[in-house]
Amino acid sequence: MKFRSSSASLISFISFIFLPSLISSQACKKSCGNQLIRYPFGSGPGCGDPRFQQYVTCDQQNLILNTHSGCYTIDNIDYNNHVIYIQDPSMSTCSSTHPSQGFSLDWDAPFAFLEDNVFALLDCATASSPLYNSQSGLNNSIVPLCDNEGAPICSSLYSCPTISRLNLPISTCCVYTPIDLGPAFEMNLQRLQCTSYASFYSFNGRESNPGSWKYGIALKYRFNVKNDFPSACSDCENSHGVCGYTGSYNSFVCNCFDGLNTTTDCYFTASMNNNVRVLLWKFGTWMISSLACFLIWAL
Repeated sequence: MKFRSSSASLISFISFIFLPSLISSQACKKSCGNQLIRYPFGSGPGCGDPRFQQYVTCDQQNLILNTHSGCYTIDNIDYNNHVIYIQDPSMSTCSSTHPSQGFSLDWDAPFAFLEDNVFALLDCATASSPLYNSQSGLNNSIVPLCDNEGAPICSSLYSCPTISRLNLPISTCCVYTPIDLGPAFEMNLQRLQCTSYASFYSFNGRESNPGSWKYGIALKYRFNVKNDFPSACSDCENSHGVCGYTGSYNSFVCNCFDGLNTTTDCYFTASMNNNVRVLLWKFGTWMISSLACFLIWAL
């Protein structure tokens, strides 16, 4: 009986080794919660572009932008125009006001502000804030920090019930101008002596109605200097794979649905995998049949 039991266990073990698995895992996912993920972003380490890995992460439900000033939920990604839209819970809007420390980007982050983004600083100390003093730029040039033409924006914001109830003089509102500083952007409200800020990236066709503006922060991202989409990643995504990287040199790798990785695309791995599975099936079937015949003869 021991011999028969050992023989059955041996047959099961060989079947497990040689018969192809119908369930395979994938290291990189195509979504984070309900949000689609495409290059250059990834669902975890080894996914997407390594330059973006430390800045955009997935917390299982949402994509998050990480900077030294905080963590911000990414509401939407425009992959065609290379723009991400984020929300800062401490930001004020026409429907709510909050005290805030400000918003900053890391100096080496591959992001820059969308040209249409507007920052309005609220409740600023007009007497002592550096916003209202001349700032020295390159070659001792004057860099104004408040846009004098931004008065209509401040007037519109101060018509919002939540802001009007604060009874703040409109002169304490500053439309912050140095949003073209790119990755070096630093909006430290404590240093600027302001209580809060509002940010929007579109008037939504209604400049005089701040309740309809699109509030949030819009950031452009770049793949490289020319901002060309990598052809290898395009081939990978067209074959239903997910772009990633591996090794000490962060070499490109295409993650395929069957759990295999390739340096090309998933069409190659699918063809190779099918051929290997057929060979393994035939070989495994032959081995099991031969072993079964041997055991029956031996018994």
